[in-house]
This record gives sequence, C-alpha cells and structure tokens, in this order.
Amino acid sequence: MRLPMLATPALLLTSLVHAQAPVGVPADSPRWELEGKAEVVDHQGRKALRFDGGGAVLKDLELRDGVIDVDVSTPAARGFFGIQFRLEGEDGEWVYLRQHKSGLADAMQYTPVLHTGLNWQIYNGPGFTGPVDIPKNEWFHLRLEIAGAQAKLFVKDMTTPALVMPDLKSGVQKGQIALAVLIGETYFSNFEVRQTPDVPWQRHEPPMPAGTLTQWQISPVLDALARGLEKPLSPTEAASMTWQDVAAEPPGFVVLYRVLPAPHPRVSFANDWSKRLDPQPGMKLVYARTTIDSDRDQVKKLELGYSDDVSVFLNGRILWRGRSAQNFRDPAFLGIVNPENDTLYLPLTKGKNELVLGLSELGGGWGFIARLVGAEK
Repeated sequence: MRLPMLATPALLLTSLVHAQAPVGVPADSPRWELEGKAEVVDHQGRKALRFDGGGAVLKDLELRDGVIDVDVSTPAARGFFGIQFRLEGEDGEWVYLRQHKSGLADAMQYTPVLHTGLNWQIYNGPGFTGPVDIPKNEWFHLRLEIAGAQAKLFVKDMTTPALVMPDLKSGVQKGQIALAVLIGETYFSNFEVRQTPDVPWQRHEPPMPAGTLTQWQISPVLDALARGLEKPLSPTEAASMTWQDVAAEPPGFVVLYRVLPAPHPRVSFANDWSKRLDPQPGMKLVYARTTIDSDRDQVKKLELGYSDDVSVFLNGRILWRGRSAQNFRDPAFLGIVNPENDTLYLPLTKGKNELVLGLSELGGGWGFIARLVGAEK
C-alpha cells in the first residue's frame, strides 16, 4: 500500500502555530495541498474535504508535539482513513481506521511509514491495533494527541483514548500533517491543530526475548524472479556482494524498510486466491545472513516469522521454503508477522554455521523475526 503524499520530498516550511490556542484550517483553505482523489465539497451541511484514494497535506506546518482534532463522516462499507503525522520525506507515522473492521480487534491501526512502505503486518497487537465502533454516514470526532515518542487516538469519546501508542517507530521527531484515505469515500471537516510544549523523547520498547537472532547482514536487492527463489548463493556470489550490517529491534524484528526502499510489487492474488502460486510481478529479493556458533553437532528449533516470502539456507544448502503473505494461506489470511508463523529444525554442525534467509516482500511490511528455542540431540 502506498500513499502518494509520502513520496513527495519534504518542503522547507515554517510553523505558524506558536500559540497554545487551536488553529482551525477550513476545508477550502489554500493551506491544503490536495493529492489523488481529493476535492472540496458540501457534505451533510458542512464544507468538507472528500477523499477516495487521496489525501491533503497541510503545507505550511511542521509539528513535533501537539493535538489534532477533526470530524469524519464515511458512507463506505470498506476502506482505510486517518491522520498522518511527522511526515518527513518518505518517512512518517500513520494512524487509521478500517470501516470494514468496525468493532473488531483491528478496527484501527498505527503503523510507521518507512521509505513509503507501510509496516502493518510487522507492527501489530497492543500499541498498534485495537477495536472501535466506526459510525456510518454520520459525523464523528477524532483527536490525536502527540507527545514525544508516544501518541493517543480518541474516537468519539474524548475522555478515554481508543488507541494508546507507547512507542512511535518511525524515528521522525518533527514533520508535516496530512489527512489520508487509501480507499473508501471519506469526508473530513472542522480540522484544528494545537501545538503543545515538547516533552522528553523516551522510548518504551519491549524486552528482547532469549534466543533472538539479532545481528544480521543483508545483501543488495535483487530481481526475485530472475534470480530464482530456491537457489542458494555460491561462495563467489556472496563474496562479490556488499553486505550491510543490520540489527533486530525489540522484540526481535529486522525491519528492512528502515534500510531498503519499498518495492511495491503487483500482487496477482490480492483479489483472486487461485493465483497465489503464480510468479508475482515486481518481486524483489534480499538475502539476510547470520552465524550460529554450536558447541556440538545438534538440531535446534528455529521459530521464524516473516513478510512475506522466505527461503531458508543452512551452510550453503536450501533447508526450507515458505510464504506468509496476505491472502496466501487462505483468502482471509492477513500475513501478520510473529515468531510462531513457522517452525523448522536446523541441523547444526559443531563450530560456525551460516544461516541465510532469502526474503521477498508482497505488501504490508518487509521484515522478519527469528528465534532459536532449546536443543535436541
């Protein structure tokens, strides 16, 4: 999923909100830069911004900490709409609602946007997703409070947050604001923004579980279909590549969009499950390698989560292959990444063992998590 306003280079802007009082920006204000399917209309008695696959960037404001208020109305049965904040170049934050998930555990979601890529399959669960009832075709209120490395989203009820985001992930500390709709007719009105005093930047990261493989190197990006997904790298090929050191972030995710551009492949089975085994146009491939030291010959259990396609190589030979993409395992499968996605057993030899993952992205976040669990003689 790609939002066009996040591919636009950041502008050199000056903030117009030094006072603590809220500043209203009407729907027809020239301060909005409209992109995609966006227009100013009259809707349910109000002047409103209408989107259906588009957005609006507030051109003359960069915000670190503050409060954003806006009214929303949507007749759509399905869609994704919300507020983007701290946009800087290709990175930023996005919190959004899903009309078709109203009342369900993932009716709303926060995801960082990295190199224009969304990461909703990687960042999921408490702090990222939550249930909320989404009214249909009537005005209701959203409020977003941003303070340091945390944020809170309020939906209808302005006393209790619907979603608490304890650890914002993009790393961007100040940037632009946008209203955005991926799909689904949605209207915004009565937009206000208020700057608040900056609070200390304090991360609230989860612990790193025992057994997590944290130190990796990644290869340059290759054409997956030209390369062949089950072909191991030869020693000559590996030696000719420039490898980049990357580290897993708690609780163990290696988020490849932090260091690689989002490929945005054209997934053929998104709307036709029967095509899930077809080659996927635009697939890219990156290898991630690490070394496992073993004090003896043994078999160790590896828990592996990934988005979205992986081949596992051990000591130069393919050991296993899997796919965990959205819609792949069944038409409703979301492809959420967790270490219990798949389990395999590594036949380690005494000494150093090279583990290599061949990883391809099909949407929702490019990354993986790998944990060694116990040993079996």
